[in-house]
This record gives sequence, C-alpha cells and structure tokens, in this order.
Amino acid sequence: MKFFPVIAALAAVAALAGCNSNSVTVPPPTLAPSTPIQHVVILMQENRSFNNIFAGFPGATSALVGKCERTPWCKTGKATLKPVTLETTNQLGLGTDIDHSHNGFKIECDFDKSTQMCRNDGFDKIRFGESGIGERAKLYPYAYIERSESKPYWDFAKHYALSDDIFFTDTASSFIAHQIILSGTVALNSHESLTDQPDAQPWGCDAPKGTTTPVLFKDGREKFNGPFPCFTQYQTIADLLDAKKVSWTFYVAPFQGKDADFSGGVWNGWDAIKKIRYSHDWNVNISRPNTNLFSDLKSGNLSSVSWVIPILADSDHPASGCNHGPRWVTSVMNAIGQSKYWNSTAVILLWDDWGGWYDPVPPPQINYTSLGFRVPMVVVSPWVHAGSVVHTQYQFGSILRFIEDTWNLGSLGTTDATSTSIGDMFDYTQKPLPYNPEPLPHIKSCTGNPNASEIIEHDGGVPE
Repeated sequence: MKFFPVIAALAAVAALAGCNSNSVTVPPPTLAPSTPIQHVVILMQENRSFNNIFAGFPGATSALVGKCERTPWCKTGKATLKPVTLETTNQLGLGTDIDHSHNGFKIECDFDKSTQMCRNDGFDKIRFGESGIGERAKLYPYAYIERSESKPYWDFAKHYALSDDIFFTDTASSFIAHQIILSGTVALNSHESLTDQPDAQPWGCDAPKGTTTPVLFKDGREKFNGPFPCFTQYQTIADLLDAKKVSWTFYVAPFQGKDADFSGGVWNGWDAIKKIRYSHDWNVNISRPNTNLFSDLKSGNLSSVSWVIPILADSDHPASGCNHGPRWVTSVMNAIGQSKYWNSTAVILLWDDWGGWYDPVPPPQINYTSLGFRVPMVVVSPWVHAGSVVHTQYQFGSILRFIEDTWNLGSLGTTDATSTSIGDMFDYTQKPLPYNPEPLPHIKSCTGNPNASEIIEHDGGVPE
C-alpha cells in the first residue's frame, strides 16, 4: 500500500441496517456500523481520464506532455497537452466527443506483447465520435480541462482525499461502467463479457424489441448482435444490501415524463438488471428525478448507500454543450456537508470511464476485459486525511468492497473480491474534519444540447 501523506489503513466491519422508502422515514439500522461511516454516496460523473481533470495536481502522477508515435501531426513523438472546456461544443457536427469504445481503448493502449503492457501512445490515432466514426482526432485527446472550470474538483481534492491510481475496471464505455459500479462485472459466463453499449435507447429492459448488446470473447473476438440488455447472468450489490436490509437509493432522471433527460435512459444501470426492473426495488429504491436527494437530506431520509447520477447538462460529458458539472457536484457536496449526515458520510466522486482522453499511466492488463485507463476519484469525508493523494491501486470493485466491508454484506465474488478496498483512504482515529462550503461556480447557458436547454435549479438551499 502506497500513499501520500501516510494514511492509516483500517478495514471496516459492520452490521445490519434498515430498509428504505422514498416516501417514509428510513428506519434506524438494527446495528450501527462499527466505523463512523454510516452513509456512502457515490457521485458518478462522465467520461474523463484522471489526467484530463488532474494534470499537474501536486503529489499526483500526471503529465503535461504525452507520448505519440511519430506522424505528420506528431513529429517528435511527444504532444504538449492543451486546455479544453468542459462543454466542447459541436465541432465537426459530432460535438467533439472522442472514441472511447473497446476498439478505441485498443488503439490508445497500443499493447506491447514483449512487455505485456500498454504503450499509451496511440491517443492521436482515434477518431471523433463515441465509437470512432468521425475524422481522426489527431492531437485533440491530449488535453486537460481549463483550470477555471476544474477548480471545484481540485478544491475538493486538496481539502479531502484524491486517488491517482484507480483504473476503470473495463475497456469499454459508459454502459459498461454503469453496470460494473453495481455488480463488479459484466461477464455473461467464463469466456464472454458485455462490451460497449446497446444499439438502441433506453439501455436496458425498456429498450425496443430487437435491441442487442455487443459481446467480447476471451479469444478477442467481438460480436455486435449480442443479447437483449435485460440481464440475469450476474448478481448486483442490491442482492447483498437487500439480504441484510441495508437501505439504498439510486437518484437518477426519468426517461419519460416532464423531468425526462437523456441520462435517465442510458445511465440508469438498474434498468438493465431484470431482477430490479421488475421488482419492488424499482418503485421504492430508484428515485426520480435526481434532485430528490436534496429533499431526502432535509427530511432525514438519506439511505445507507446512495448513487447520484447527473442529468446530461451536469455530467461533464464531452459534447454535452454544458459546463454545469462542477456546479452540480458542488451543490451536492454542500448539501451533504451542511446536513446532519456529514460526520457519518463518505462521498465518492467518480468519473465512469476515461472518455478517450490521454492518460500517461499504462493500465495493468489482467484479463481480456481489464483494466481500462485511470479515472479520477475524490473521496470527501471527515475521516480522510486532508490533502492526501493515495497511490494504492484500485478499480470499481474497490468501492463495492468498501461498501461490503462497512455493512458486513459478504461478497459478490466478482472484482469486489479481488480488489483492494478504498478503506485505506480513511483514518477513523483522527479528529473528524469540518466541512467548508465550496462557492458555487459560474456556469454558461447550454449550447448545442437539445436534452439540456437550461440547468435545473438544484442548489439544495445552499446560498451563493
């Protein structure tokens, strides 16, 4: 275990907690966890590599110059990273989204068979468009977010704890990430796993008849007309939480009705889990719209485990046409930090995949689906060392393991069982840190985004 500064490692052991309903007060747990952490909140943002958000962050492994093979646009084999804005609007008619498919990962990784490692020098060979259907991106992926826009994320990292060694568990895009944060896997069997995303929306059991999901085989073959996206092949953390009566809530936009948003149809990972979609959990534990979080905090209804999924405008997704993500995250952090829950909560700010952006650290290739490039993760809690940069290697299963250990849930037996828990980011012997409210950053009006014409007012009652 490696980190900066030194942090005490302490595994969490816990017990039973109560069920939750969004319309009634959450019953108290039958036994409180043996650590101060009684609430875990996962904020899941979109499509940024670690280096894209935190290039140059003190104490973290990052780079302001990236490797590329010699080409007419990269004559020296090195590319100086340039600043880009969060909204990255509408160049080439593709919104400047860049390839972050499984195939895009392979190109960027440029795997070296002799060393069994990625060279990380192919980022200039991918193309614009989520699945690489546009013009060659050349040096565009060698970029970091404008410092003025990433400031809130840097502030949270400086005040609390930053991981600079968490890798996306897979080598595909957002659909896969939003499954793995719930299950630790997308394996259908011993030789076949899901990859990329379904070919129609919503990405789940509500998809149109005939929708298929791509599959990656252990021998490297891909099949693009795989199964309908309504899965029974793997368990999820909900199975463990429900079995121990530990309350959980998933805050997300609806994909139908007046509050509908693009995000509700594609980033609601539970819609692809048949057992949840057609059960009591779908109506009780899936809370729509995501701004219900603020009323639950005020009314004392925060569940033991929560996921908070942004609308598109607030997501940091390239090509969203909006830079509202830092304000949304700050609003959520301020609402939690100024609530009665602060001293018992760990907020995990995570980006779901690397989005195609350059990162200098070669991801360990441990099997045919893993690992993908680094993503940013900031843990905001009174129980982390202020300003710590943690170098322990994590993946998404590390977050699931932390939840399992905290409430003594047992294990899914997927990547949660083989990952190091993020528990070593905490020190429960220290004096708890106070929460210092972060100023709400300025936002621009959305452009080029039909799904997010105006930001929803969701500042949680926190003053400017």
